[in-house]
Amino acid sequence: MTITLHIATKKGAFQLRSEDRENWELSEPMLFGNIIYHMVPDYRDPTTILIATRTGHLGPTIFRSEDGGATWTEAEQPPRFPEKYDRSIDFIFWLTAGHSSKPGVWYAGTSPQGLFVTEDNGRTWESFESFNDNDFIKSIVEGNMGTPIGPLTHSINIDPQNADHLVLALSSGGSFQSYDYGKTWSAFNQNVRADFMPDPYPETGHCVHNMQLHPTNPNIIYQQNHCGVYRIDQQNDDEWTRIGDNLPDEIGDIGFALIVHPTDQERVWVIPMDGSDVWPRTSVDGKPAVYATTDGGQSWSRQDTGLPDRGWFTVLRQASAHDNQEQLGLYFGNRQGEIWASIDEGESWKCIQRYLPDVYSVEVSVEP
Repeated sequence: MTITLHIATKKGAFQLRSEDRENWELSEPMLFGNIIYHMVPDYRDPTTILIATRTGHLGPTIFRSEDGGATWTEAEQPPRFPEKYDRSIDFIFWLTAGHSSKPGVWYAGTSPQGLFVTEDNGRTWESFESFNDNDFIKSIVEGNMGTPIGPLTHSINIDPQNADHLVLALSSGGSFQSYDYGKTWSAFNQNVRADFMPDPYPETGHCVHNMQLHPTNPNIIYQQNHCGVYRIDQQNDDEWTRIGDNLPDEIGDIGFALIVHPTDQERVWVIPMDGSDVWPRTSVDGKPAVYATTDGGQSWSRQDTGLPDRGWFTVLRQASAHDNQEQLGLYFGNRQGEIWASIDEGESWKCIQRYLPDVYSVEVSVEP
């Protein structure tokens, strides 16, 4: 068995491989010098990998590999807004492989906020017009300033049990879903706070940081929001519950990272950050820690064994992942260029790589 961490950084992409989760070997940099926002292996075929990059003066594009990262080819037709929109993509921020019944299909989220789709494994991309040209969506995204790096479409989730059910998030927009493969869209943000809005509980305008459907029960969705950690069970609930209220008051529930256990719908990990005053966005009080719940957020436990006593970590929204093993391995990268791993589900942590460029995302693939 080979576990590969696919690491996107500010100055290129890297792969970190291990056959025992103890000894790791780092690849040479790929697309060195390019800003890599997301590097994603295809769960349907891990030899296929897509990279969302901004190549300096050449602008945003997508590179693809069909040999596990040994060679790369630029998309023949990268995501682009049709001329009628009178706007251009600043960068491609998010990539998601499509439903298992749709080989070759991928989705991309961009800044400014847009949704794009490919049906040929990333060679050619088209505007997902039923989203980009939807009047309701346009009323939210047009003129949206979004996050400090710009407005984002991210957290694109495909319901594994229903290929027509799409769920995604917009920075300074909120959570949205479609049950008819994008023909119609609805917001679902009930009971999610937006402290920066005149109405703290608006219909839209929320700043979702990370949102994930549970793979075995997609009615259950978790989100790490600008204003807390939330959970919803759409089969039983009409609104989100702020499970982050159960984190310690001195820690708070602000952050970017979110890891959902692949089989246990009650288990989740978050990495809180300092969201006070001017929003330092680093470890609370300079003491890095992961917090885990085993009961759907009713209670949380601190997991910091092996992490430094003092350290100002910043972990971005795409920079944490798991390896889907029976004894789950957890991984995160920080903006100091470090990769941290736990092979006992967060009970202890070890730094397995240092001195990388600023880490933007971490994804995992496993091959027999």
